[in-house]
Amino acid sequence: MIPIRDSSRSGSFPIVTNLFIVVNVLIFLLQLGQGPALNKFVYTYGLVPARYSIARVAAEFTGFQQLISFVSFMFLHGGFLHLIGNMWFLHIFGDNVEDRLGHFRYLAFYLLCGLSSGVAHLVVNWHSQVPTIGASGAIAGIMGAYMVLYPRARVLTLIPLLFIPYFVEIPAVIFLGIWFLFQFMSAAGTPAQAAGVAWWAHIGGFIFGIIFLKVFDRIPHLGADRAVRRFTKKQASSKVHVVRSRMEDDTLDSSGEIILTEREAAQGTRKLVAVGQGARRRSVLVTVPPRISEGARLRLNGLGRRASDGTRGDLFLTVRMKKNEEDNPWR
Repeated sequence: MIPIRDSSRSGSFPIVTNLFIVVNVLIFLLQLGQGPALNKFVYTYGLVPARYSIARVAAEFTGFQQLISFVSFMFLHGGFLHLIGNMWFLHIFGDNVEDRLGHFRYLAFYLLCGLSSGVAHLVVNWHSQVPTIGASGAIAGIMGAYMVLYPRARVLTLIPLLFIPYFVEIPAVIFLGIWFLFQFMSAAGTPAQAAGVAWWAHIGGFIFGIIFLKVFDRIPHLGADRAVRRFTKKQASSKVHVVRSRMEDDTLDSSGEIILTEREAAQGTRKLVAVGQGARRRSVLVTVPPRISEGARLRLNGLGRRASDGTRGDLFLTVRMKKNEEDNPWR
């Protein structure tokens, strides 16, 4: 299952999430520049359990190297696809958790989830000499927090069926629950010291993400975070709206809603609206005129129900104003 987008829109620009993506990409480029020294680089800055459990192996590293690997391992990746996959999941789920926790608490949350995922892997694979690298443990923590915060959000998911791409919207709690179950089943079927994917790092990160969310939610927002949020707060709603149309009685017309900020309503805007009609999806670019008021209706010709003779009704979108961060068109 590949997530394409989620339905929960964040109210602020995810500066920390984007910063992590940039840092991961830059360090990956640094890896590519290592040439023949790449294996030594990964073994030094990756998380290798044997470095802490076998004395003769530990003697080959300095105390600083032993400590820094608990952080540095989460910024290394085993290849381009490994990097892209992790960064895509971070992009999909990270912005909402950052929006909820605030930028500075989210920064600490991410690093703690990554650290905890590494410790979980270390405990289960105590004598392994295979380096563990990747941001997936930290991102698993974000996914665990997302599942708790936005269980009713929907994740547009690509499910490849042979050579046919199949798109379906799945509730976040089900999508992430299936993901976690797959990690657990994979971990249970893999010998503890076997090389490959660090399943227990994923599991540990996910569980600790839920625990740390409960802890961080009790910590007050920093004054500095409120100051930064004034600059990162989004002034517009999502440019892409999913409308689940409802049929109106005794007509071919259907109805739905479109969410605007007060600024968008005053100045006008354009939105890409994806209209859902059963299992089908049709996208149309909608121009919202300036100075539109709440409760006004936009008429989209020919997007209503189809009659047996081929004629179609219209879709009427009722304008709603976005009052706060929780009010969004995807819920």
